[in-house]
Amino acid sequence: MARIKYYYDTETCKYERLKVSTWDLILNTLGFLFVSFIFAVALVYVYTKYFKSPHETLLRRENEELSLYYDLLNQEIDQANKMLNALQERDDNIYRVIFEAEPIPYSVRNTELTGITKYKQLLDRGLKREELIISTVAKLDNLKKKMYIQTKSYDEIVKLAKNKALMLASIPAIQPLSNKELTRLVSGFGYRIHPIYKVKKLHTGCDFSTPKGTPIYSTGDGVVKTVASNPGGYGNEIEVDHGYGYVTKYAHLDRFNVRIGQRVKRGELIGFSGNTGSSTAPHLHYEVIHNGKKVNPVHYFYIDLSPAEYQKILELASVENQSLS
Repeated sequence: MARIKYYYDTETCKYERLKVSTWDLILNTLGFLFVSFIFAVALVYVYTKYFKSPHETLLRRENEELSLYYDLLNQEIDQANKMLNALQERDDNIYRVIFEAEPIPYSVRNTELTGITKYKQLLDRGLKREELIISTVAKLDNLKKKMYIQTKSYDEIVKLAKNKALMLASIPAIQPLSNKELTRLVSGFGYRIHPIYKVKKLHTGCDFSTPKGTPIYSTGDGVVKTVASNPGGYGNEIEVDHGYGYVTKYAHLDRFNVRIGQRVKRGELIGFSGNTGSSTAPHLHYEVIHNGKKVNPVHYFYIDLSPAEYQKILELASVENQSLS
């Protein structure tokens, strides 16, 4: 039973019953509900802040694990980038220098993928923390791009290495005959007295004094270009095309041991020395031609000579004497 409230009326000097209007009742009720709502909200806030539900606790742990994995993934990506940068530096500054190739431009190696059109599918899915996801995917894409460029670079390096090996085997690099005592070189490249005209003329090769029939060897890998017999000039001669712009000539031979189109290796027997053509004594006239220009053959005697022997050959070749052809 509701309690009845009274108040003291000073005019009548009596206690009168307190009457509550409907409006007052409504306001009181609303006030009570509002206070109750505020209290409830505060209570819920305090509870949710300091007392997590099992589901929330599980989600929090999952988020912490995902954050840890994300940090580890980024560390792995950064480490992979550092390793790749080291490989790129080694590629540009060592491998490509060795094989005389231009380094890959910085703009090609380090052009990053930009824009969000590539990741539109991720955006369309309405993923939470999409910026975090997209940045990680972008890092991986850029890393894969750099790795692809590097693999292509290594493919090119392999080709260059194979070509370099072929080139090193092809370039004339030994003396064309046995000259262990270094006594057979009698006239070098340069202006020498012509044995017939007795005037200085450009001697375009090296003359090796040697008995008739001495074995003559190819000074590098190549293909026999010329096998010819001339009544004058070079007499019986062989030309070997080594590729890479190099051709060698072996003149005044007595006889041949190769044919045109035959492939030969460095050190392979190709003929025998003689005294044919305009030769004044049995000897071998040897020339090196690079890109159509006759050059000093002595500069290519570096495989079968020690530094001291090479220095002696240079001194012998520099003597301005009379050539034998």
